[in-house]
Amino acid sequence: MTPADAGSQATPSAAPQAHGAMLDKARAVTAKVGRLSRDFAGAHRLAQQAQVREALTRTELTLALTESLAARAELEARLRDQAVAAFRARGVGRLRRHNRISQILDRLLARLGSPGQALVIARSGVWRGTGRPLHDLRHMAAYARRRANPAVAPLAALDQSWYLATYPDVAAARRAPLAHYLLVGGREGRDPNPLFHSAWYRHENAAELAATSLTPLEHYVRVGAARGLSPHPAFDPAHYLAQAPVLAPGDEPLAHYLREGWHTGLSPHPLFDPAWYAEQAPDTQGQAPLAHYLATGWTTGLSPHPLFDPRWYLDQHAGVADAGLEPLTHFLANGGFEGASPSPWFDLPAYVEARGEALAPGVHPLIDYLRGGAWAVAEARPGFPTAAYVATRPGLVRKGVTPLEHWARRGGR
Repeated sequence: MTPADAGSQATPSAAPQAHGAMLDKARAVTAKVGRLSRDFAGAHRLAQQAQVREALTRTELTLALTESLAARAELEARLRDQAVAAFRARGVGRLRRHNRISQILDRLLARLGSPGQALVIARSGVWRGTGRPLHDLRHMAAYARRRANPAVAPLAALDQSWYLATYPDVAAARRAPLAHYLLVGGREGRDPNPLFHSAWYRHENAAELAATSLTPLEHYVRVGAARGLSPHPAFDPAHYLAQAPVLAPGDEPLAHYLREGWHTGLSPHPLFDPAWYAEQAPDTQGQAPLAHYLATGWTTGLSPHPLFDPRWYLDQHAGVADAGLEPLTHFLANGGFEGASPSPWFDLPAYVEARGEALAPGVHPLIDYLRGGAWAVAEARPGFPTAAYVATRPGLVRKGVTPLEHWARRGGR
């Protein structure tokens, strides 16, 4: 047998061996791929489970945050109620019937000069006295003797310089402005200060005012303040009292705010943010910020709150602009109850729909949102999920700022 013959006989036996080795290697690779695939699937499941756990944890934390914010809103509501109750506990004054005979008596007294005007003021009950009648009466007479002096400030919720500037004819009446208001001005519908909306107050309390013939300011000082009645749509006594101002005996929230409360940064209404307004108007020329806004601020587009845009509101409601009405007052007294939105940041009709029956009758929708409604709805604005916004901005819990307010402050970013 030649070597060639021997080689040709060895080849058939070697081929099966090589083929078997390749099969073994393929099986090993397949098994390894299977193990890797199973390991990958297991790792993927673990990752998914971790993501689910993380998402659940994040959701639970977000729910806890919103629940804590809702609880804080409820606590603030209780504090408001307690503040109002404490103020009422100081005692409610008595209504007097200022009938025709009583009005004739006041006119006769007014003819007696400053002593007679002092008696008119004393009978009204609007003077913030010391509890010593003779001392207070002398003080009232001294005030009346100075007549229409814009530098004089009576111990009452009448802003003398503002009253004289707003009603120039009073200076020629030869009476102290407070006496003028009690004898004439109040019945003519004149306002005693920029934060007392006489026409609105008269409308809100028409029955008692008609029955007693009192001026709006007399009614407010005697019983209205103690009952928690608002003298102006943009002044909320309960909101103000909840900030714990120190009121002297005989004092009331509106007079306190105009005299000193605004100096310490107290807010007169949930929809008036003093710090926000101060950023736009650092110098209010000695006026309370809300008074400044109502007098001139709104005409230059200054905003009282991140969620209220005066210019936008007037652009959306031509009738309000044509009538020359101040937009915030209109929104609080009428517009908000008629479905008008206050700014591009707050869709009022959408919020009312989201709130449903939980929105109590007679409660202003935006005030409801600011006082806790924000945490009771999934979306206060379409496409703006409350929980998701809070989850990415937990600092809102510390600040107590509602999501839409925070969003508006950042210009929608």
